[in-house]
Amino acid sequence: MEKNYMKLEFLSKSSNESFARVVAAAFASQLDPTLEELSDIKTAVSEAVTNAIIHGYEYGEGLVTMESRINGNELEIIIRDRGKGIGDIEKAMEPFYTSKPELERSGMGFTVMETFMDELKVESIKEVGTTVTMRKKIKSSIDKE
Repeated sequence: MEKNYMKLEFLSKSSNESFARVVAAAFASQLDPTLEELSDIKTAVSEAVTNAIIHGYEYGEGLVTMESRINGNELEIIIRDRGKGIGDIEKAMEPFYTSKPELERSGMGFTVMETFMDELKVESIKEVGTTVTMRKKIKSSIDKE
């Protein structure tokens, strides 16, 4: 059963990336995560939001939506943009692949998300937008059940 849910929309400004991190961490804190788990969540959210801002809305501003759910000891975070979309998700998820080498991007965003979260799903349609769904089981909350 779903324990809690939240939804947040913000402009695709780079200054809102840290805002999204803090909101995600505050929401996740209900599960009493370790500092390491909290850091993992914040890092993954940063990468997903930064991708939405830099890649999704490269030609102008738009809205980024962040939804979070707590189901048992699992945290689900969904980051959605209505930007340009990803033509080849498989290629975009390859380590070191970047469509913006001029910005000195490392191309490790999806790899970082996969590393720090238990599950990562990316859905995208060209000119419609991208949805990144991440899940993480909070182990410290399992011990308390």
